[in-house]
Amino acid sequence: MREHYDFSNSIPNPYVKKTKKQITIRLDQDVIGYFKKLSEKNGIPYQNLINLYLKDCAESKKEPRVDWQ
Repeated sequence: MREHYDFSNSIPNPYVKKTKKQITIRLDQDVIGYFKKLSEKNGIPYQNLINLYLKDCAESKKEPRVDWQ
């Protein structure tokens, strides 16, 4: 390894803004089970499926149905 590296001609990573942020979220067991079954069926990790679903909801501006009883 070199002792010093020259980054003066480097360019910023264009994908930095697209990185994901790790959070903690509490989900019901049946919700997790649903996405895990979809995961097995489609071969996509269940966390990615949840992210894809939430992204679709955000893009279509879908609002949750809240029924307090």
